[in-house]
This record gives sequence, C-alpha cells and structure tokens, in this order.
Amino acid sequence: MGERVYFDWNATAPLRPEARAAMIAALDLTGNASSVHTEGRAARHLIEQTRVEVATLVGADGNHVTFTSGATEANMLALTPAIEAAGEKRKRDKLFVSAIEHPSVRCGGRFAPEAVEELPVSADGVVDLDGLGRALARAERPLVSVMLANNETGVVQPVAEIARIVHAAKGLFHVDAVQAPGRIACDVGALGADLMTLSAHKLGGPQGAGALVRRGDMHIAEPLIKGGGQERGLRAGTENVAAIAGFGAAAAALRRSWQVEAEQMAKLRDRLEAGIKAATPRAVIFGARVTRLPNTTLLALPGIKAETAIIAFDLNGIAVSSGAACSSGKVQASTVLAAMAVAPELARGAIRVSIGRSTSEAEVEQFLGTWRKLSESLVKGGRELAA
Repeated sequence: MGERVYFDWNATAPLRPEARAAMIAALDLTGNASSVHTEGRAARHLIEQTRVEVATLVGADGNHVTFTSGATEANMLALTPAIEAAGEKRKRDKLFVSAIEHPSVRCGGRFAPEAVEELPVSADGVVDLDGLGRALARAERPLVSVMLANNETGVVQPVAEIARIVHAAKGLFHVDAVQAPGRIACDVGALGADLMTLSAHKLGGPQGAGALVRRGDMHIAEPLIKGGGQERGLRAGTENVAAIAGFGAAAAALRRSWQVEAEQMAKLRDRLEAGIKAATPRAVIFGARVTRLPNTTLLALPGIKAETAIIAFDLNGIAVSSGAACSSGKVQASTVLAAMAVAPELARGAIRVSIGRSTSEAEVEQFLGTWRKLSESLVKGGRELAA
C-alpha cells in the first residue's frame, strides 16, 4: 500500500507548518503570562498578538476574543442565561438551538433543560425560518444558537437572515463557526453574530485551543471557569501559550490563502461527487440541493453500513468517517440525519468525506477507484461492502 489518503478534515485538519513553527518558538518562552517580569511580559505579548490575528480572521476586535481549551468550552461559555448586551441587567429566559447542532450546543450549555428548545430543519438540513419566528414569540429574552455550517453534511445555514429575525425579536445570537474558516467567508459583523465560536484544530492549528468572539457590547456575567482572573476574568487558568501561538499562526496563514484553497476544494469535491454518481447512481448525497461547504460530501449507498465501509476504506489506505457522531470510536445514530427525516436504514450507511487544502486530484482518483472496487464487490456478491 502506498501513502495513506486523509479525507477526514472536518474531524481535524493537519497542522499547518506555520502553526508548528510558532508553537516550537513559544515553547522556548519561560514566563507565565500573568507575571510582570520580562519573561512574563514576553508570553503576554505573544498571547495578545495572537488575539489580534484570530480576531482579524473573522473581522472582529482583539479585545473581544477569549481563548478557551477548544470549541466545546467556548460554546459552554457562550450558552448561559447570564449574558447581557449593553444596558441590560436581566438574564436570558430561553435558549433555542437547531436540531443539527454539535452536542456541546444541543445539550443547552448552562441553561436549565426546561429552558432549551430545538428548532426544526428541512429535509435538506436548513433551519426552518418560519419555525424560528414562531419559537421566538414564546420568549421575552431569547438566546439563539445556530451553526454556520454543519460538520456532517456541510450545509451552510442562512445565518445573516437568522440574525435579522433574532434581533427583531430582541434576542441574542450565537454562531458556532467551527467548520467555516478557510472554506467560506466568516465575518462576525456581516453574519450578524453577537457571539461566535472558533476552533484552532479545524483550520490547521493545534488541538486544545479555541476561542469565543464577542460583539463589543456583550457581557458574560458568570464565567464558566473561575479562579485567577485570566482572559479578562472570563476564563481562569494559566494560558496554553504554545497552543494559542499555533492558533494565531494558522489564522494568519489561512487569511492569506483561503479563497484560492476553497476554490480548489470545490473543484475536487465536485469531481469526487460526479465520480461517485457515475459509478453508483443509487448513491445519495445529503444536502446536495442547497449551499454546502466546498470540501464536504456526506453520502450513503443503500444497503451499506457505515462501519463496514469505513473499515474497508481504511484497509485500502483511505481515512474517511461516519456521518454519525462518534463516541469512543463507536459509530452512533446521527442526530443530524434524524432531524432531516432520513430513513434510519439509509442514515446508518452515511459516510463523510471531507477534503482540505493539500488534497490532490490523484487522491480523489484513488478514492474513486476504491469506491468503484468496493461497490462492485457489493453488487456482485449481494452482500455488504467489504475490503
């Protein structure tokens, strides 16, 4: 077997060389960023530089970026009743989340379970805007959380329109934008987001770093982690300087190159999907009728189980993932496809193929060759896909 092909970029992206270099340099800094001596100030300076880089990536102000251990923590920090816009002193009374959100959002954050309500989506995986309007009429001070692009299907949500509806109802709007940077435009102001979650390892930075970006007048009255007062009192604990530095370097590199990379990914994604449909016309590509990320294909072939297909591809040197959520390495039922009213037997076969900036035409052709071989073995043998 030759070199392996990595088609699971939505799970985590390979580390950018710029991020690796920045992290190695940061590891040589000795000081604690909370110390006032020269070494401490050097670490603090690096963190503040990185804050600006991450903010610039999404058109925000560095003063409004809070670093966290990852997107899950950033979501938990954002989803609290104790979040206020300028002049407000009353807590949010209701949280609305779409039915296709990441588990860290669907769990409701720090809201009581009875204060959380799910918003329905269409068969294409797009939030029902009429349903959103009706839901907001049932709350006085709502907080709404909708992801910019779904991690399984790649479907892009009409976030700017959702923001207008939410703000007209005097609500606040949180956007989980984890999958968006480097693939589609992601400007916090243009999207109308009051809060936005980002993750370093999805855009070529290290695992273990994330950020919550706030609109300038937003105030979180109750931090998730209390202690030494780091991150302007919003996130206690000594900062992970090396991971933060890698985050910033990846953000800076991405800002320079993402449009060209996204165009190339879209061409390769389209080639991959055309090849799949040519080889197996019965294959279903979820969300194909609406706007999606340029790098993501979620597909299923009736009669195929996802775990069988993933193992078969892995044995053929190709890393793909299930469209279902994964817990401790076990494939589970996809809440996203269930929300889209996909038949359970079809949903069980969903395979996610997500490509990235370094994906080549040769790798796409290798995938298609393997797909044809494996699907032919199914047709001929009348059995599940096998290596």
